Amino acid sequence: MDLVEVTEGTTRFLVPKQDDTEKFPPGTAPVFFNRRMEINRDITVLLMKCLSPVTYLDAMGATGVRGFRAAHECGIETTINEKDSDAVALLKYNSETYCRNIEVVHSDAKVIMNERRFDAVDVDPFGSPAPFLDSASGSAKRFLFATATDTAPLCGAHLKAGIRRYAARPLNTDYHSEVGLRILLGYALREAAKYDRGIEPLFSFAREHFVRIHLKMTNGAGRADKALENLGYIHQCPKCPYREEEHAVLPERRTCPDCGAKLTPAGPLWLGAVSDTETIRQMAEILPETELGAKNRIEKLLDTCLNELPTSTFYDYHRLAKTWRVSPKAIDLVIEELKNSGWKASRVHYAGTGIKTDAPLKEIKEILCQG
Repeated sequence: MDLVEVTEGTTRFLVPKQDDTEKFPPGTAPVFFNRRMEINRDITVLLMKCLSPVTYLDAMGATGVRGFRAAHECGIETTINEKDSDAVALLKYNSETYCRNIEVVHSDAKVIMNERRFDAVDVDPFGSPAPFLDSASGSAKRFLFATATDTAPLCGAHLKAGIRRYAARPLNTDYHSEVGLRILLGYALREAAKYDRGIEPLFSFAREHFVRIHLKMTNGAGRADKALENLGYIHQCPKCPYREEEHAVLPERRTCPDCGAKLTPAGPLWLGAVSDTETIRQMAEILPETELGAKNRIEKLLDTCLNELPTSTFYDYHRLAKTWRVSPKAIDLVIEELKNSGWKASRVHYAGTGIKTDAPLKEIKEILCQG
């Protein structure tokens, strides 16, 4: 295969040559490498500099860029696993050329995670991480990271696929990206809870083509039970913007108090905070001194996530304005007016026109519709 040298952060490595005009790398490439995921990998490097795990498993290495960066930029004892023979050959060549202190393993991801334990385990498959989270929950001593690129099933565009993969009902709403993130968190919790383990989200986010979660694993039935208190449902009215949440194992039948329609439940999903504010502050503190290609985008993302309210849904205020037949005001003005009325409000990282607030729908309508 034709190889080309690439640099991410401060790490150099070889990848198969790609056609730069293609938006997404072909699945038929001899070894898969997605250059559009640089921000995903940058954030993981930044976070691991704060967490300092002793050992790290890149469970599905492909070119190994994630694992090489963990070793080179974070100084972590790293194992890169891959089941494809061509990828393993490239991993070994990259290791010998650029980073000799890497352990390369030729195995199935589930096998190595069932056989060995690591401080941090990273599951970054082509598609859904769901089949691997059972094994990862046992392999991860302290931290579990996972990426999902099957955003259509997670976010409700492919309803049946989402139900099959995550044993949860997604919902294709204005805030579908947040529903997808919360369904993935809820699924990770349910997989961990089977082994009397809980989760604490450290930094989780959704972008246009992927969802990424970074979790702290907790031990013991009591902590698992405590984490399960964050599991529940979002009930959305199919005819108007009304929604409400319910902390429960099974959803109740509910009716919209505004229009009388039967509410549609999404879940089970995670209803708690998707990130830890102290972790975000630590990441933001070391960001200026860390060499990352996506530094500017990460700075904006961290700032938005730090100020984002922990409510379980957001409103697309342009959609609300269209529903109520008014011209949308500037988003910062809407947020300011909500705050001046005594409510909490913030922007969201999920969408540029998204607003989180604890204000009831009636108050939001009054502010959007007033001159």
